Amino acid sequence: MESAVNFLNGVIWGPGALPALAVLCLVAGLFYSFATRFVQVRMFREQVRLLRTGTSSEQGISPFQALSVSLSGRVGTGNIAGVAAAIGFGGPGAVFWMWVIAILGAATAFIEATLAQIYKEVDEGEYRGGPAYYIEKAMGQKWYAAIFAVATIIACGVLLPTVQSNAIGNAVVQTLGAGTTIDTALGALSSTKIITGAVIVVIFGFIIFGGVKRIASFAQIVVPFMALAYIIAACTIILLNITELPGIIGMILDDAFTPMAGIGAAFGWGVKRGVYSNEAGQGTAPHAAAAAEVAHPAQQGLVQSFSIYVDTLFVCTATAFMILITGMFNVGTPETGFHILNVAADTSANSPAFTQMAIESVMPGIGNPFVAVALFFFSFTTLMAYYYIAESNVVYIRRFVKLPGAIFILKVVIVAAVFYGTVKAANLAWAMGDIGVGIMAWVNIIGILVIFYMGKPAIKALQDYEAQRKNGIEDVQFDPEKLGIKNAHFWK
Repeated sequence: MESAVNFLNGVIWGPGALPALAVLCLVAGLFYSFATRFVQVRMFREQVRLLRTGTSSEQGISPFQALSVSLSGRVGTGNIAGVAAAIGFGGPGAVFWMWVIAILGAATAFIEATLAQIYKEVDEGEYRGGPAYYIEKAMGQKWYAAIFAVATIIACGVLLPTVQSNAIGNAVVQTLGAGTTIDTALGALSSTKIITGAVIVVIFGFIIFGGVKRIASFAQIVVPFMALAYIIAACTIILLNITELPGIIGMILDDAFTPMAGIGAAFGWGVKRGVYSNEAGQGTAPHAAAAAEVAHPAQQGLVQSFSIYVDTLFVCTATAFMILITGMFNVGTPETGFHILNVAADTSANSPAFTQMAIESVMPGIGNPFVAVALFFFSFTTLMAYYYIAESNVVYIRRFVKLPGAIFILKVVIVAAVFYGTVKAANLAWAMGDIGVGIMAWVNIIGILVIFYMGKPAIKALQDYEAQRKNGIEDVQFDPEKLGIKNAHFWK
């Protein structure tokens, strides 16, 4: 199975040191940065202002809740284990390319979220939207929208949850030990992982039956708290070693363009793990963006653009600095050889081990349990976001095909995937997750580029919003017909 998964992974992302999909993500971010005149930088103050405005309604959640739900999808295993993997396989220079894809990807995130708002719908009393909806309405191609919806159900319902739960299982094992080995139908498994998987499944199963409102309520409390606590811990370690920080930044910049791990390896792993973490272009975050109650689509686009900074420039950078400052990392693998070997050669880069060891080296007895608890909250809220995204696309497909019991089946499948991911090996779980990210990103990025050339609806919405704000209009409004945007039925 692992061989088959790795083969598919190579096909979807592309072979070699410069994976085709990584290049596409970077090019799309650069294209939309120029198309929006770098809206992610230009309107930073407006992004912050919008976080304090807006309220929820019976049908939708507030902009801040939507930010929290999308951050619960963005801020997850990728920020802890994903950063470690980028460094372990691509070298310190991979961090630089994570920064690049974050800054450029914030423009892509703006486009996705704005499109999701323009073409959202009301379904059974709740706002629904996302790439499937805007592909159908802006491109007029239901078949292509259906491809994205099916790909997303597979990715978020089966493949991506395995990465999140696997990281929780590995962090608990790193803290408590593997326990006894038990022979099962899934192979020889750690008793610690079995118990961890059972606990996650029980809690997760309870929450996903509560709907988007319960997910939003849980996320808006937990996400800011867990991100703040993690960043405080990281900043403490960085401050204790502040004299080494200039050298670490120099190492990152030097290695981004030198052949220590190869510019291709640094670029490929930096972009790959950056996209996995911040989800810019992947097509997952627009689902939460569509659920927001806003007066103008561009408002949610700006809020979602801001979330990229929180995810990568704050949380991922904090993790990277912790790992590099403490020297708790390797670059390379036992099979390919090591460029840098600072810790045990058998330490898996596809796990939170580097991060746990980094904190443990400065705060003995605290690092392992702290990362395990932080990772539980990071990953658990991401699992909830994945369920919501998969459910939204089942609802979309159900408009054209009768699928009795489809939502119940989805809940059973995602719960099974969560347990499977918890108990299995990290490399297999990450490879499955990369397939999930890849199939969604290909379909979504091509879709939003085609939509741009068919009518530029997101750009028109941005220009309209800027014009209203420039004229001092506080109570902004959105009239799609006036802007020549078709099929935005919700806003009529």
